[in-house]
Amino acid sequence: MSSLKLKTPGGGSVTFNATDTVSDVTLTVPASNASILTDSSNIPAANLTGSLPAGIGGKVLQVLQAVKTDAFSTTSTSLVDVSGLSVSITPSSTSSKILVHVDLFLTASYYIGQAQLVRGTTQIYKADSAGNRPTSSITFSQNPSNDGISQRSSIMYLDSPSTTSATTYKVQASTRIDGQGSGVFYINRTVQDRDTTGYDARGVSSITVMEIAG
Repeated sequence: MSSLKLKTPGGGSVTFNATDTVSDVTLTVPASNASILTDSSNIPAANLTGSLPAGIGGKVLQVLQAVKTDAFSTTSTSLVDVSGLSVSITPSSTSSKILVHVDLFLTASYYIGQAQLVRGTTQIYKADSAGNRPTSSITFSQNPSNDGISQRSSIMYLDSPSTTSATTYKVQASTRIDGQGSGVFYINRTVQDRDTTGYDARGVSSITVMEIAG
């Protein structure tokens, strides 16, 4: 014979057997101080609003990533969006921080290329202003004769957007012009990009964002 047993908060129990006939049954949900409600591991991050439960600070609530496998180039001397390196995240709380990791496979012709981390339309993770010098997140310099050279560079930044609205993090890039001509900034390819099996390999880049409970 099967039965259903309900345990009471006081330690007792009530058992219902298959042959029992019960006209009224009252089930009492645990009080607000019961462990099922205060254990933050049982509460989905998407259902949290306002202040987070005590003890949850520092935990990763969500992770999003965009991976760029194709090549990109620009001759713009002003920052432009890099296609495929953009992620939108909606924080669960205004106290949350966003850990951003950017991994770039890049190169440049005629010496200078720059990459910048941007939140919305605001440049973040940049140097202090110093005269006319660029204040990029990454500045890449290369002798144009080394056309087969590329490098992997990264950005790691803990941002505090203080919002629960959708927030976009993206990578922008630009090049510079020197006395030898116009420069080109490349991502995921070398300058010459020759179709060979021995060199001029293609690369991959990514941007990853993680919401960290505040």
